[in-house]
Amino acid sequence: MIELEGLTKRYGDKLAVDHLTCTVRPGIVTGFLGPNGAGKSTTMRMMLDLDNPTSGTVRIDGRHYRELHDPLRTVGALLDAKAIHGGRSAYNHLLCLAQSNGIPPARVREVLDTVGLTSVARKRAKGFSLGMGQRLGIAAALLGDPRILMFDEPVNGLDPEGIHWIRTLMKGLAAQGRTVFVSSHLMSEMALTAEHLIVIGQGRLLADTSMADFIARNSRSFVRMRSPEQERLRDVLSGAGIAAAPGPDGGLDVTGEDAAHLGELAARHGITLHELSPQRASLEEAFMRLTAESVEYHARAGDGAEPPAGAPDTPDAGRPAWGTDWRGDRRGKES
Repeated sequence: MIELEGLTKRYGDKLAVDHLTCTVRPGIVTGFLGPNGAGKSTTMRMMLDLDNPTSGTVRIDGRHYRELHDPLRTVGALLDAKAIHGGRSAYNHLLCLAQSNGIPPARVREVLDTVGLTSVARKRAKGFSLGMGQRLGIAAALLGDPRILMFDEPVNGLDPEGIHWIRTLMKGLAAQGRTVFVSSHLMSEMALTAEHLIVIGQGRLLADTSMADFIARNSRSFVRMRSPEQERLRDVLSGAGIAAAPGPDGGLDVTGEDAAHLGELAARHGITLHELSPQRASLEEAFMRLTAESVEYHARAGDGAEPPAGAPDTPDAGRPAWGTDWRGDRRGKES
């Protein structure tokens, strides 16, 4: 279990994490979501004592990370797949970690096999692709057979088979009663993996709830009805005091009614239905709705983008002076 209480981090006048209080519980996959710049990476670094909080605390199974004698046996983390010595082989990279934490060398071979890197175990990591680097980082996280696992963008660089594998792995680890905490921008994958969500924006907690509740609370649900007798269907609904809005393909969208009730109503009046389908927003739509006011970096379409505050008014040599090309695309790097 990971417990955050009043966790705050300030860099000068920038408040990166703002009194964040939440608990990551064992037995489920907990997704950690937020727009770019929301404070997710800073929060995860503070969990591992890589950054010191300005105030507040993080406890892992009741203790600070720095108090753990063999940390890899308690917490396994993948925060940056590139944080490896490129001149070492995959095997030697893991062996160094194992020796520093009292882990038997045999475990190195086990995790290499688990992540599918046995055939390249003796190759230098600097020659690895992004996906291979991700697998090596996951192997390092699994090395101590820890009770708690933290992953930041674990599917980055993986092919479809690899994405399916890591999804199954995380669910399996949670089913064993472990704490699994994963941050990702890939909403479609998070929707298939996480059961619980912690969402932050501008460093503040926006939601701490189940996946189903999060989508239900932050989206519009309705039932789509389509019939060859559309006008008669509209009259029947109106007579029952049910409002219907025009939908795509000539259908009707009904809000606030159960699909079964609507189907029974149509059947009682002998109306044929070609479609009766409950509609609910995706995780991505619900996330966008909740975090709309917390997005730090907004992209603008077309050539009418406005320069950031403080940008010079005069372009240099006829080009935009504030970091765009002629299409208005920003060349700056988001963090």
